[in-house]
Amino acid sequence: MRGNLPGLLYSGMQINMLKKRVLISGNEAIAQGAIQAGCGFYAGYPITPQNEIIAYMSKQMAACPAGRPKKGVFIQAESELAAINMVYGASAAGVRAMTSSSSPGISLKQEGISYIAGARLPAVIVNIMRGGPGLGNIAPAQSDYFQATRGGGHGDYHLIVLAPGSVQEAYDLTQVSFDLADKYRIPVMILGDGILGQMMEPVIIRRPKTQDRRPKQQTKPWALTGCKGRKPNIVKSFFLREGALEEANLKLQRNYEIIRKKEERFECLFISEAKVILVAYGTMARIAKSAISQLRSVGKKVGLIRPVSLWPFPQKPFNLKNKNVKYLVLEMSYGQMLEDVKLAVCGRQRIEFLGRSGGGVPNEAQIINKVMKIL
Repeated sequence: MRGNLPGLLYSGMQINMLKKRVLISGNEAIAQGAIQAGCGFYAGYPITPQNEIIAYMSKQMAACPAGRPKKGVFIQAESELAAINMVYGASAAGVRAMTSSSSPGISLKQEGISYIAGARLPAVIVNIMRGGPGLGNIAPAQSDYFQATRGGGHGDYHLIVLAPGSVQEAYDLTQVSFDLADKYRIPVMILGDGILGQMMEPVIIRRPKTQDRRPKQQTKPWALTGCKGRKPNIVKSFFLREGALEEANLKLQRNYEIIRKKEERFECLFISEAKVILVAYGTMARIAKSAISQLRSVGKKVGLIRPVSLWPFPQKPFNLKNKNVKYLVLEMSYGQMLEDVKLAVCGRQRIEFLGRSGGGVPNEAQIINKVMKIL
């Protein structure tokens, strides 16, 4: 298998991948995407429904895929707190680093995520959401939207938050996440849910570039790599000198403003002619597309806006000239993304909402019934 991609471990078999479609789960797709992006360090702690990520990384991090000359490091940490702080250390040393968990575990990581953001370190954090609050259950949910897009921990900071809508996109966006994290020196969160993590779909596994995807060390002059021959680097989020913390925060805000302008991601369907536009992300967008197909088959003018970047939340698709269009926001929560849609629409059009939580998922029939009432 030399010269090819590493084998994909599934059902005890190793599948050679050369831009072929491979049937894998969303969790496995994220893990494979991370390895091909040059992830050199992974630390995590088991929690359902994202355990396949840990299982996959434990087997594959020690492999040497084409384009990555060194073996990666996998650690099953003693806790979520330990895992996120290990990621902090690995990232400070210039390594592409990742962790993953599900809702309660992500809550435990919040202090470490705030430290990483304050120290301006790149990292990839995966949250495969489950029902809450508290321990909740292991059913899918989208009720961590506020936590992800509003920072989650203490201080004025943001993560870039990407929400894949398919297993293929989970694979693709994981690789994008590492690139964005390095480009802006910011933690990036992949926000999925239990359905996306567990479902299986054919995915095109692409051959990586022949060179190492990880940025060469000289492109990270801030990294802690040993200071022989150069001025020592300091990576920190602790500023005691008067005015120093505000100065550091202003640098973060300038970085966030650039990200807002350049990194909006979204998908639109039929919005120019629509009388009702559904707004949904992740798994809910898939259900929305099915409902739209049925509605359009009987002549109803319905469209879709699917935010892919939840932060920065896409503003452009909501700047419609048609003031008579109505929006229907769909979520596996009780109206968290709804607030961002209201801000984007800014009172120009009417907004309706349909949501369930705690493992409840709005279905096609409920969406169609709601749309018909709006029409």
